[in-house]
Amino acid sequence: MSTSSSCMIRAEQLTKRFGQRTVVDSVSFTVEKGEVLGFLGPNAAGKTTTMKMLTCYFPPSEGNITVNGYNILENSLEVRRSIGFLPENVPLYTDMTVREYLEFAARAKGVGRSELKSKVERALERCNLGNVRNQLIATISRGYKQRVGIGQAIVNEPPVLIFDEPTVGLDPAQIKDIRELIKDLGKTSTVILSTHILPEVSLTCNRIIILNHGKVVATDTPDNLERKMQKGNHYRVVLLNPPGNAVKTLRSIAGVTAVTVLDDEQREGHIAYRIDTPSDVDASGLIASTVVENGWTLAGLQTEKMSLEDIFIDLVKSDDPVSDSGDGASGANADAAGEDK
Repeated sequence: MSTSSSCMIRAEQLTKRFGQRTVVDSVSFTVEKGEVLGFLGPNAAGKTTTMKMLTCYFPPSEGNITVNGYNILENSLEVRRSIGFLPENVPLYTDMTVREYLEFAARAKGVGRSELKSKVERALERCNLGNVRNQLIATISRGYKQRVGIGQAIVNEPPVLIFDEPTVGLDPAQIKDIRELIKDLGKTSTVILSTHILPEVSLTCNRIIILNHGKVVATDTPDNLERKMQKGNHYRVVLLNPPGNAVKTLRSIAGVTAVTVLDDEQREGHIAYRIDTPSDVDASGLIASTVVENGWTLAGLQTEKMSLEDIFIDLVKSDDPVSDSGDGASGANADAAGEDK
């Protein structure tokens, strides 16, 4: 039976094997009510396989999953009723109009006749499909087709939404529209979002899980991950027509561990340097005073931090797990099935 707990999804020691190949191995995580969770990972990380287990497309080899309080093995139908799923390749009937397709999807999901019209209208409104409601799906743009796919996922108003690469193949304007739609859906539903677009995660998700080779290598809020993964302090310093001994002088500043000339940023006498210090050393004041004392012209000084993209690349290269802040994920070891993303 469904529970009143705030935990909408719980995966415990989740493992999936295809023959001799282990795709997901002992992965555990939770997703709270009202949370928008981002699933990140390179190709063959185990993301799509995990999502297909969550949505009952195939059972886990080991482990347990509950969705909205229902166990996927014991109450599969209730789990399916609780989830709206958008696969990466949206299954649309292109000879139907948008409205006809959403009505079909609603009936297939058990929406009764008395609620059918209102729920379809609500989906059309939320997905901004009103102006194409009577067009054949074959005639609408890729962005609108993606919206129709989201419409079928939400038409029965399930408490959990799972979107696999919802913005793949879209242009920047379409990506922005879908991002805003997902943020709006997150106000009333629990959302899991799989994507390769890292800015989308930081702008949309409350928390992220990074998978690599079936392992959860990091889980936290985007801001916390950026803070925890910073490896020392980094400063970008731009000097105008500096002398030849500038690097040596900058290296002599107390606490500085490295100075790198950024050759690709040289222009019109401006030379940029990256200066590194330990995390507990704030060298910005010393850098500025050193430039002034030597009579150089300071054209720019700013502190640089690792971006979410830098963190993602660093984690999937190192396979070094980052412990979370206590809100729910741990992971394991796997190679991915051929179709997994």
